[in-house]
Amino acid sequence: MAEAAAPEKKSEFLEEPAPPVVTTHTFQGHETEARAGFLPIKNEKGEIEAELFFMSYHRTGVAPETRPLMFCFNGGPGSSSVWLHLGAVGPMLAAMEDEGEMPPPPYQAVENPESWLEHFDLVFIDPVGTGYSRAATPELAEKFWGLKGDVESVAEFIRLYLTRHARWASPLYLVGESYGTTRAAGLSAKLVEMGIALSGIVLVSSVLNFQTLDFTKGNDLPYSLFLPTYAATAWHHKRAGRRRTLTAFLKDVEKFAAGEYPQALGKGERLQGAERKRVKAKLSEFTGLSESYLEQCDLRPVIFEFCKELRRDEGLTVGRLDSRLTVSQTDGNASAMEFDPSMAAIRPPYTAAINDWVRRGLGFESDRLYRVLGEGRDFRLWEKWDWGSARDGFPDTAQDLRNAFARNPHMKVLIASGYYDLATPYFATEYTLDHMGLGTWRKNVSVTYYESGHMMYIRRADLLKLKGDLDAWLGS
Repeated sequence: MAEAAAPEKKSEFLEEPAPPVVTTHTFQGHETEARAGFLPIKNEKGEIEAELFFMSYHRTGVAPETRPLMFCFNGGPGSSSVWLHLGAVGPMLAAMEDEGEMPPPPYQAVENPESWLEHFDLVFIDPVGTGYSRAATPELAEKFWGLKGDVESVAEFIRLYLTRHARWASPLYLVGESYGTTRAAGLSAKLVEMGIALSGIVLVSSVLNFQTLDFTKGNDLPYSLFLPTYAATAWHHKRAGRRRTLTAFLKDVEKFAAGEYPQALGKGERLQGAERKRVKAKLSEFTGLSESYLEQCDLRPVIFEFCKELRRDEGLTVGRLDSRLTVSQTDGNASAMEFDPSMAAIRPPYTAAINDWVRRGLGFESDRLYRVLGEGRDFRLWEKWDWGSARDGFPDTAQDLRNAFARNPHMKVLIASGYYDLATPYFATEYTLDHMGLGTWRKNVSVTYYESGHMMYIRRADLLKLKGDLDAWLGS
């Protein structure tokens, strides 16, 4: 009797994805071809380890080599490209209230008259584990969930996109937001090593050096760099500095944050007596926090506690992504914010809008969960992120950007920062720029500021300003 054949072992690798779904639309009065689909990420043996989902928009009737091409992504790590896609850059917007508050449901996407399609063909990339992008196996996914693997996979996506769509002759741009700026800086060096030189990069709410953000023991730098945004927040909520304009108030705060304050923190327990009292009074004046609270936190207010403390007496918590926004506290005794009111305001409208747009607008049908922020049924992607060895120091791609300038001195950079951004504060971005050793390349960098937060474009006035600043940057 013949033995039964053993079941065929299923390959751990993916099959070549189907061609993207193509639809045609009219945006800004021009016919546009949209694509939604996957590109494969292969290993050296040609085996597909992951597939990256993308949505792109190409103007038709224009010679591709004359049309700039921009690759767009958000951060997290673990965020899909939904925020830039439906917030500022893409042809559609998740409808919000004028100041960025959440509108009443149901939510919808509306046409974006400020879309960057005016200047670029656009490609929105969802890195592995975000959007519909997936690795072949959980084990292979971890290869992409770190600074190095993430940059390498997105660089390979860009190379393959240029090849399959015959866009090697196009002027090339990147736009990244938040951790996406970390990725963009890393990509600038990686791509030029691959022979792909960029014409420009837009960094929205930038973080290149994580020493400026990480409130770890022994690292006092973030306390100084967050202070101007604490002060701006206190100014907005009428807890400090209201006799002056915001910019005039911040000049005084920045001077203190760059001088007396870090010098005082550097003394540690030696900061005593009249000097400690003077520094504490100045901090209270700038932040709106009580001197008793500042003493309790050793003159080092941490972001999540600040958001809870500033308006605790009114039962309100201010936002992290946008500290203009508030929410009623659910636990008045908690030391830190329970959730971010600014994220709560944007999450439902953007989630509904992207799921509706990708299926009804772009014709891409899938029952797969579109991971807006790298969330799964049993994990959070950012909790699995490989930040590298502590012996290598804090994660930092600032020198990657500098190295890209060295190899491509024609590249230009635009940096957009919000005064009310407590995720990637503007003063930390300025500090990083001042310590990159850019020299003559510093003239290639332009910086703009907004009276809103991390996603400055959710405020209608700053959506318009961002587009105007982009127009001026390109024109210059």
